[in-house]
Amino acid sequence: MADTRPNVLFVLTDQERYDCHVPESSVDKEPEPPVETEAMDRLSRQGARFEHAVTPISICSSARASLLTGQFPHSHGMINNCHEDDAILANLPPGIPTFSEALADAGYDLTYTGKWHVGRDATPEEYGFSYLGGSDRHHDDIDEAFREYRRERGTPLEEVDFEDEIYTGDDPRDSSEGTFVAAKSPIDVEDTRAWFLAERTIEALEAHVEGATASSVEDGSTEGGKRGDGGPFFHRTDFYGPHHPYVVPEPYASMYDPDEIEPPDSYAETFDGKPQVHENYLAYRGVEGFDWKLWAEALAKYWGFVTLIDEQFGRILAALEDLELAEETVAVHASDHGDFVGGHRQFNKGPLMYDDTYRIPLQVRWPGVTEPGSVRREPVHLHDLAPTFLEIGNVDVPDSFDARSLVPLLEGDDAPADWPESTFSQYHGDEFGLYSQRMVRTERYKYVYNGPDVDELYDLEVDPPELRNLIDHPEYANVRRTMRERLIAWMDEADDPNRGWVPEILRRAD
Repeated sequence: MADTRPNVLFVLTDQERYDCHVPESSVDKEPEPPVETEAMDRLSRQGARFEHAVTPISICSSARASLLTGQFPHSHGMINNCHEDDAILANLPPGIPTFSEALADAGYDLTYTGKWHVGRDATPEEYGFSYLGGSDRHHDDIDEAFREYRRERGTPLEEVDFEDEIYTGDDPRDSSEGTFVAAKSPIDVEDTRAWFLAERTIEALEAHVEGATASSVEDGSTEGGKRGDGGPFFHRTDFYGPHHPYVVPEPYASMYDPDEIEPPDSYAETFDGKPQVHENYLAYRGVEGFDWKLWAEALAKYWGFVTLIDEQFGRILAALEDLELAEETVAVHASDHGDFVGGHRQFNKGPLMYDDTYRIPLQVRWPGVTEPGSVRREPVHLHDLAPTFLEIGNVDVPDSFDARSLVPLLEGDDAPADWPESTFSQYHGDEFGLYSQRMVRTERYKYVYNGPDVDELYDLEVDPPELRNLIDHPEYANVRRTMRERLIAWMDEADDPNRGWVPEILRRAD
């Protein structure tokens, strides 16, 4: 009997803000963003868009480990980035069930290209995937495929002279210190890693149609025998961007005019009533001296990076159509977390649980199942995709997952009666040491527990940029109490190790 389970194409962007591509039909009050994202917008029109999706944590390795395991970070243990010297874990602990291994065991042919960042030693190969290349040396050093591709094209990675460079530190044009923020690259679009990853993805799709094995894609050939199980495929493409450095070639480098970019409302941040670490982070990240003119220049490159990736995503979706795979393939786009890019005057991410970094884009097109153009307002997590992929593949969800399948929502049904009215996120620290945070977010309110400092409460309806901390406002006493009880309930449900002492502190605070 033929296996009729759908294929899955999963595209994960790296540090993409949720507000880069809100379609005109959005029911939110947000203005239409000026970023050109034709492919992502088309996916929303043809499928479902989740308006209130959040990451469980705004750290790359942690979020990606949650996505793989369906668990909150405190459960899988990778609570900060695995490549840093102070990493709590260099690799995921052995024995934790993953959605990918379950799909592979159930007959799916899994391929992977691009960023990994879920282990220094363990690679996608250990989790059911065949890795098809595209890694970089900073976060992963799995293969030489992209570097060899560039050498063959005559544009070695090490020999590119950037223009219009921006660095953190006292002198934003001084490349000898600070973090590389943005630049224009003189290379062709075909020399970018984004182009290369799209190309490898298209090759993987072609190989599926031609009946080739995953290993034949790996060695550059699409010849070979058919897969022995005849099962469907799951392909994952992880773009290295729009994570900094925001380095793009023309036409993307000058696609957005910095002089025409207005500061976001959150740029008016004063840090009044906020945890001290928020203001400290300006100096820690080296952007204390950045003015809006410099941020606008960086943001223009970031937007250009988003459009570059979107166009490569468009090439992938076009290949699905050309190969007559679109109707039998579930296409999913999400991001591991967001990016400040000047929001709240900040750079990158950190112990600041604003929507800039915790709210993410999430779109799913499932032909014949998901109503085109549907908008789901239920609160969902990034790692809810793990059980979703398993249910799509008719595979049992492990008991270890701290997540819910999105399939009922994708099928257009009302949310199950027990669907949570909030999301739960956490932070444990990254490069500068451990720092305990927990967040509960509803459509209207956000409450942040800061272990070492003042807590935060925001009314997202009247204060979308999250500028005014209402934690001590007398008119919000009932809201604060309710949100704290929501947080306590989440900590209990998720077996948060801090539930032994934090709930009592919160109840005494009221």
